[in-house]
Amino acid sequence: MKRITHNRVTLGIGSIILALLICLVFAPAFNAAGARQISIVRVTKKVQENTQIKKDMIQTVKVGGYNLPANIIKDPDQVVGKYATATLQPGDYILNSKVSAQAPEAYLSQLNGKRTAVSVSIKSFPDGLSGKLMPGDIISFAVADYGDMKQTLAPAELRYVKLLAATNSSGQDNSTDVADASAKGKKQEDMPATLTVLVTPEQMQKLVDYDNNGKLRAGLVYRGSPENAQKFLDVQDKLLQVETEKPASEGITEDVK
Repeated sequence: MKRITHNRVTLGIGSIILALLICLVFAPAFNAAGARQISIVRVTKKVQENTQIKKDMIQTVKVGGYNLPANIIKDPDQVVGKYATATLQPGDYILNSKVSAQAPEAYLSQLNGKRTAVSVSIKSFPDGLSGKLMPGDIISFAVADYGDMKQTLAPAELRYVKLLAATNSSGQDNSTDVADASAKGKKQEDMPATLTVLVTPEQMQKLVDYDNNGKLRAGLVYRGSPENAQKFLDVQDKLLQVETEKPASEGITEDVK
């Protein structure tokens, strides 16, 4: 009986100490975090998807800093002039994932009759570099489980390819900094379902075949200035030329310098 009474006393004292800690330590810290004011950018009028955002569409307001998304935009200069990748309602906070510096589908204007924009499917999360690919990247394709023999291939025709868009299942392009180091906070439906690339008709034929009869996996080769990116594409053009002149059994080893 004494032991039970002693345990109850100990439990009661522990509960009191815990309550004091919550009141004196944790609650003030929580309240301080909530009370900390930061400036964020908010929408003042409805902005339709693909609309260029102007100054009169947004405002800067101070809000409590607790539990705000990490990718919330705080500087209006990071919003004005960009394009909404989704419809924004009055009062909405603006996230990096909701705006794009590139006009909607502007990459399609790059078509000149010599090259083709074609999309291929991303059949698993790793196949699209785990959601980290960005427009303008130079990527390389490998093929797994190809054909009846389930071969793994690294086609020379697809060594250096320009990525135009990574598009999710809702049809929205990942055109901002989707390359958050671990794609934190991205829902499954936000992850790329297709990759759209700029290729020659010969490359398109290969891609369609590999997409239908195997599993494509994209690797990032280069991300940087358009001038340097073009060097990779120039090498790819040479590889394509050699491919048409040499028997398929002969290898190609040229690299970017």
